[in-house]
Amino acid sequence: MARRQDRLTVDDVNGAWAIIPTPAIDTGDDWRTEDSVDYDEVARSVEGLITAGVDSIMCQGTFGEGASLTWEEKKKMMEVMVETAAGRVPIFVGVTTLNTRETIRQLKHARDIGADGTMLGLPMWQQIDVPGAVRFYQDVAEAVPEMAICVYANPEAFKFDFPAPFWAQVANIPQVITCKYINIGQLHLHTLVSRKQIRFLALEFHHADAAKMDPDFHTAFWSPCACTGPELTIHWRDSIKQAAKTGDWTIPDQLYNKMIPVLANLFPPGGFAEFSRYNIQLEKERINAAGWMKAGPCRPPYMSAPANYLEGAAKAGTGWADLTKQLIAGKL
Repeated sequence: MARRQDRLTVDDVNGAWAIIPTPAIDTGDDWRTEDSVDYDEVARSVEGLITAGVDSIMCQGTFGEGASLTWEEKKKMMEVMVETAAGRVPIFVGVTTLNTRETIRQLKHARDIGADGTMLGLPMWQQIDVPGAVRFYQDVAEAVPEMAICVYANPEAFKFDFPAPFWAQVANIPQVITCKYINIGQLHLHTLVSRKQIRFLALEFHHADAAKMDPDFHTAFWSPCACTGPELTIHWRDSIKQAAKTGDWTIPDQLYNKMIPVLANLFPPGGFAEFSRYNIQLEKERINAAGWMKAGPCRPPYMSAPANYLEGAAKAGTGWADLTKQLIAGKL
């Protein structure tokens, strides 16, 4: 078991939290394939991300295909990640299911093999209200108190808008220390109502805006881009950390202006809601095109997407790879 003896706290949440897909073997898009995971690529990617300098790794969310993996696949992937990381960075695994009891069963296994926490979304078969959502996280925390919780706050996936009263109440759960967060417009409010008991992980390209609001507290972000070339993600993290100290945001602002045109290719017309319809397909297309990680094919049933959406995703991947090459060559 590689997990540290004491449970992680909000003070442990800093830097770049990479989120990885679940790499698939070449036949991973065939329902007849009994074990679709490329475990060698899991280990190689985890090692590569740690070597590059990421601060934590999360898995088995939406584009991690947590919903289309078997339990046997999820278990083995967790085990490979924990064994590879060997305690060097926290490992947060996805145990989102359709009910509380199954989530707890899976999280107990993650605890037993040495994972540090979970990136955990709400059950989504039925739309849930605030009391039900809070109770869900309370129950999971009570059942597996050793494990830290990162709330997976995706309103499209979980049919829940994660309002201020929710954050005010889950902040009372000691295990809830962070959140995979996309609502930059509500970040200040949600930080206030949660009394800084939860460190919200802003989306990668929102990190500078978050840090400018409160440079001492907003010190972490979640990164899918790390799997398209972690060097640029680490450079982005470090440039913002330095700017927060000096007050000179010239370098982060310049980086942002180069990153955003590339990342914009990932999002189809219709905004986040339309992107969410094809999240898995577009993210895997982007990662495969970048070439740093072999994400492989998508698993059934989430495999098809409009051709022009996939073209944009691939362009986002190759564009990030090009920026990474420029950075390594000292030309960015």
